[in-house]
Amino acid sequence: MRRNPRARLSLSLLLVAGALGLGAAPATSAEARSAAAAPSAIPSASAYALDAAVERELGADTAGTYLDRKTGDLVVTVTTDRAEERARATGATVRRVARSAAQLDAAMKTLEAEAKITGTSWGIDPRTNQVAVEADSSVSARDMARLEAVAKRLGGAVSISRVPGVFDREVLGGGAIYGGGSRCSAAFNVTKGGARYFVTAGHCTNISANWSATSGGPVIGVREGTSFPVNDYGIVRYTDGSSPAGTVDLYNGSTQDISSAANAVVGQAIRKSGSTTKVTSGTVTAVNVTVNYSDGPVYGMVRTTACSAGGDSGGAHFAGTVALGIHSGSSGCSGTSGSAIHQPVVEALSAYGVSVY
Repeated sequence: MRRNPRARLSLSLLLVAGALGLGAAPATSAEARSAAAAPSAIPSASAYALDAAVERELGADTAGTYLDRKTGDLVVTVTTDRAEERARATGATVRRVARSAAQLDAAMKTLEAEAKITGTSWGIDPRTNQVAVEADSSVSARDMARLEAVAKRLGGAVSISRVPGVFDREVLGGGAIYGGGSRCSAAFNVTKGGARYFVTAGHCTNISANWSATSGGPVIGVREGTSFPVNDYGIVRYTDGSSPAGTVDLYNGSTQDISSAANAVVGQAIRKSGSTTKVTSGTVTAVNVTVNYSDGPVYGMVRTTACSAGGDSGGAHFAGTVALGIHSGSSGCSGTSGSAIHQPVVEALSAYGVSVY
């Protein structure tokens, strides 16, 4: 559960992925790695609805939700009898854990205050009831020691792992939308009041107000909003008179229709469509993720194990017909295990008052 703190492109713009690379890696403990390696499920519409209902009903009285990899059931973590009773009333499976949402939040605030090191990220993994910290290859031995010292004081609330590559935004090679001399890609086509737009990564829309379908080609859309860092989303309004389909390119001659949006659930399966690595699959491993970029942090992100690379930024993270996120980046990919991070799309849709179709 996300907590508060956030097609190939032509003139018809079938949705693809973007032009960036930043992210996270597989889970941060033996249990989490095992869970990530196991087959993951795509939540049913009722599971997404239940997850949203649990968040409304329990709020900070749950330490997070996740999908059980064996049953596909939504599991709600709680620390008190009262919260357990309220969680069971929603129809969810309940699990008692040691650390509350407040304790995990306090651990993240300590990391924010004392270990905000470029090249690190952290987020909540409710399966392990921990804050899962990742440090990329740019983090020095001295900074690693500082991070470990902070984590040690926080006891078992924090786990740390090293990930290969470097957390960095890379606006290059995406070949889907062009602006300011750079290439990115669209995530999802959206609408408001009959007007058509697409959402993409904010670090892309920061670059330029005008966007084209080909390098140096005519403008097809104009930026109407951008937010990066802190968030990583932006919106572009079509100005070329086109009415693009609300689909995602699957890079096999077909597309995936998108009809709704939801927040991703830890343990669920996702797919990422990107113009560099095409369509890759993975599992959600953490939510409420902070990523410390060199040019500022982003908050409230989602960490997955999908493969991605430079050129995938701004693209689509989805599960079936459900839009989940806007690709923000990754630290790379080793074999079939990656670290793609996304900006939850629900937040972007709410910020701009638009909807998928």
